[in-house]
Amino acid sequence: MSMILVQRFLMAFYIITQVNCQEMGKLNVIADMPSSLKESSGMATYNQKAVWVVEDSGNHDKIYKVDLSGDIKEELEVKNGKNHDWEDLTTDTNGNLYIGDFGNNTNKRKNLVIYKLPNPEKENGDKITAEKIEFNYPNQNKFPPKKSKLYFDAEAFFHWNGFLYVITKNRSRPYDGKTMLYRLPDKKGEYEATFIAEWTTCLEQDSCSITSADISSDGKTIALLSNGLIWLITDFNFENILEGNIQQIDLAVRSQLESICFLDDTTLLLSDERSNHEGGNLYQYTIQ
Repeated sequence: MSMILVQRFLMAFYIITQVNCQEMGKLNVIADMPSSLKESSGMATYNQKAVWVVEDSGNHDKIYKVDLSGDIKEELEVKNGKNHDWEDLTTDTNGNLYIGDFGNNTNKRKNLVIYKLPNPEKENGDKITAEKIEFNYPNQNKFPPKKSKLYFDAEAFFHWNGFLYVITKNRSRPYDGKTMLYRLPDKKGEYEATFIAEWTTCLEQDSCSITSADISSDGKTIALLSNGLIWLITDFNFENILEGNIQQIDLAVRSQLESICFLDDTTLLLSDERSNHEGGNLYQYTIQ
């Protein structure tokens, strides 16, 4: 048996033994996203009536409030927050909103930053001021590293109890399915992120690379998204999240799903980018 076949067998065995259950899922379309927001890359909620949305690189330095019918209700320009490559949104229990400007397709960036904003629901004008949480990865020494170690892109994070947890997107060639989990404080400053763990999702790059994340308000469920799959993590502790119970759900679609957030503790909202007259939808998924 060739080394490649041996590697694939071992990876498959790992996935079968580590992911406790795989199910087929169904997404319900609840709205078309606004046509002006073609590249929605992150979402967060404050209530069950609307989501706040950002777009990724090449788009405006703005956050948008979109109701669940798909209409833009408000937009705020982010002061002191350049959109280099905004990839995800999350909130904390004090109402602060965080923008993950850590998209890093080529693994060359040395200016990774998370922007911390006050609660946008309470802003009266058309601008909102950001603080910078700058960081680097402790295990990246080359910019870029060699092709087999392109582990330092990220499109996903969530907040819990004073910390931000960043989940990386794998761009290695050949693709090996590894994702890394890091933690850093939620306060303004410059930090070296703390490496927590690595995990092998699966081996198909298009559907196994993490594109968004969120945690339920009760702190009991973490949702990770890719272009077609969700992983739900439960029964974990925050020192070793990836040793929790991991359930993989196949959504039975393979669109460019880029955003996920909890509407409540058992309901997820997802969105995909619009491309070639496809996608651009707001979806709902109910956790069984």
